Amino acid sequence: MTRMVAILAGLLALPALAQTSPTPLPTTPAPPLPRVAVETSVGRFVIEADTRRAPVSAGNFLRYVEQKRLDGVTFYRVSKVADHFGFVQFGVDGDFKRMLPPIKHEPTSQTGIKHTDFTLSSPRNAPGTARGEFTIMLGDQPGMDAGSADPADKLGYAAWGHVVEGQDVVLKIFDAPDSPTKTLRGSFKGEVPVAPVKLMTARRVRTP
Repeated sequence: MTRMVAILAGLLALPALAQTSPTPLPTTPAPPLPRVAVETSVGRFVIEADTRRAPVSAGNFLRYVEQKRLDGVTFYRVSKVADHFGFVQFGVDGDFKRMLPPIKHEPTSQTGIKHTDFTLSSPRNAPGTARGEFTIMLGDQPGMDAGSADPADKLGYAAWGHVVEGQDVVLKIFDAPDSPTKTLRGSFKGEVPVAPVKLMTARRVRTP
């Protein structure tokens, strides 16, 4: 009988113990990702740079923005594979005065950011050579993700952000006519715009 009384007393005490357990601390929401407004000669669009998942690549773009190294550059390459499928490319275009040092490669297998519609990516040659050139995807392009056959090292390109406003402006850049004969230093024949769109300014903006 004494043992039964002790067990019952213990069971009755459980709710009281539960009531005195510590209250979980509230979690602090992650700060919003930085955004950049790009003013061009055909309109404005906004890029969100994913500094959480691709800190090296996104941070590199933000340094070019903060140092105003992109002011006055052009969208010098437009690759059109099909309707709303290809990419537009902008950046310092080999201007050594505007260039910052090359950055470490961040493959999509590491960041989890895939080359989907309106994703920003960093062109490169060998891994670790990306600098001040930036590409905007039109259409989903898994062939640029890590594990694909292009480039031959199968590490893909570094995706690091998205166009979150003004997608229609990016489409204007994409839809402008390319020259069938012009090249850029002997490359990109058929992908050089007749009249390249100019990037006026790129500035950080308040995240909503």
